[in-house]
Amino acid sequence: MGVTEAAHIPRQHGEPLLDSAVRYAEERHWDVFPGTWLEAVDGRERCSCGDTACASPGVHPFREDWAAQATGSPAAARRLWGKHPRASVLLPTGRTFDALDVPESAGFLALARMERMDLALGPVACGPDRRMVFFVLPGAAAKVAGLIRKLGWSPSGIDLVAKGEGGYVAAPPTRVGGQGAVQWVRRPTHANRWLPDAEELISPLAYACGRDAAAARGR
Repeated sequence: MGVTEAAHIPRQHGEPLLDSAVRYAEERHWDVFPGTWLEAVDGRERCSCGDTACASPGVHPFREDWAAQATGSPAAARRLWGKHPRASVLLPTGRTFDALDVPESAGFLALARMERMDLALGPVACGPDRRMVFFVLPGAAAKVAGLIRKLGWSPSGIDLVAKGEGGYVAAPPTRVGGQGAVQWVRRPTHANRWLPDAEELISPLAYACGRDAAAARGR
């Protein structure tokens, strides 16, 4: 790995959330916005939203107008996290990228096939909830269902979720509940600055998700 490339890879451990948010805005030109965070209450970690039964502790917007708050300005990102330094780093989809969200097991299977096929990939993230997210060009959410049908699969029969306008994903090093942190499987670098189209990745992803679904039915 060259020095230039290494300098543009967000560190996954030990880097403050503020620095990561600023890097995403500055180096990738991604919009970012702060989410909730984890607080220690009676020896347990709970979401800052105050809901003891929060379904996404530490990884959801804390403002209803989050879409308007999201910014691609490094200076604005620095101000936002300066006010809330423990806030999770959330990235809105449907702007500079969409996201293809699949089970971790299917994601690693698909990733191995993609690498054998020598496909050009964008960043890929994996969360402690055992979900993997592939970053693709915007517009994927509108056409993924049709692409899956063309391959002979039922969109409702496989666990492949496309996130576009109105959605968001958590970025490293955001922590999810008490489970751990989101990490990069394939980190953002200059080499993957140009994102693939969903059509380029959908075949191996749908196949892997189909196998995953079949295995689950067979248990």
